[in-house]
Amino acid sequence: MKEQDQINIELDEKTAEGTYSNLAIINHSASEFVLDFVCLMPGVPKAKVKSRIVLTPQHAKRLLKAIGENIQRFEATHGEIKDTEQVPIPLNFGPAGQA
Repeated sequence: MKEQDQINIELDEKTAEGTYSNLAIINHSASEFVLDFVCLMPGVPKAKVKSRIVLTPQHAKRLLKAIGENIQRFEATHGEIKDTEQVPIPLNFGPAGQA
């Protein structure tokens, strides 16, 4: 990669801390994918979306591929990630009838 093709990406301190999420809600339209990241806490009946990422379908597919490749590398080093059984979560997500 040529130096002129490189992108300088900055990461400020607050963003570098990250946001914990244990639930992702994914919706899509013909032109975009919307990923909402939520943190559910035990015994708390309400949770807020902590972060929303909007992607084009092409970027969503690239993200899927990149995550798959990273999971393969992780499992090659650390062993298989066990998919624990999840209890169904009843979701009441925003006003009814809106996209």
